[in-house]
Amino acid sequence: MATDVDRSTHRPASAQRRSANVRTAAVRASIAVVFFFGIIASKYMGDPTTAIGVIGSAVLLYLVVAIGRHLRK
Repeated sequence: MATDVDRSTHRPASAQRRSANVRTAAVRASIAVVFFFGIIASKYMGDPTTAIGVIGSAVLLYLVVAIGRHLRK
């Protein structure tokens, strides 16, 4: 009987952990995509301020998401 209780309490914890890992991966992947396409776009535009703006936007996006997730908890 004790193993059934352990299993039932273990499943939600592992599901929550997996969900948190997927969210973290999605945030990091979106930041990588912004950097990747932003750097390519800045090379085509040729303006150095565009590159700085893209990198600044990616950092700002990361901070907003990270702070938002922390405040939600």
